[in-house]
Amino acid sequence: EVLLVESGGGLVQPGGSLRLSCEASGFTFDDYAIGWIRQAPGKEREGVSCITTSDGSTWYADSVKGRFTISRDNAKNTVYLQMNSLKPEDTAIYYCAAGLNTAQAMGDMVGGYWAQGTQVTVSS
Repeated sequence: EVLLVESGGGLVQPGGSLRLSCEASGFTFDDYAIGWIRQAPGKEREGVSCITTSDGSTWYADSVKGRFTISRDNAKNTVYLQMNSLKPEDTAIYYCAAGLNTAQAMGDMVGGYWAQGTQVTVSS
């Protein structure tokens, strides 16, 4: 059974930090790019960050560049999203997704696997 299980969401004050984790099982993790996608109420889904398989190249949306860091630990089948200097506009449900290419991992192409989502709320 394929599973992507997220953890680490919650409520944080502006300027604070959170670390999201996405643990995978049921497929060959090393073969998949992993992306983080978020959706805020009333807004379109937004790709936040992605990390590839081969050389661990990373990509960030302009809105999070310099504040968020994606990393992966293939030994633990886990990808992390370290979120610093959080802003109220970062409030959203965050999903991790696994894909055989970055388009799938960012939700831009059909296929791949998705986690259930975790709520991140940035508010004072």
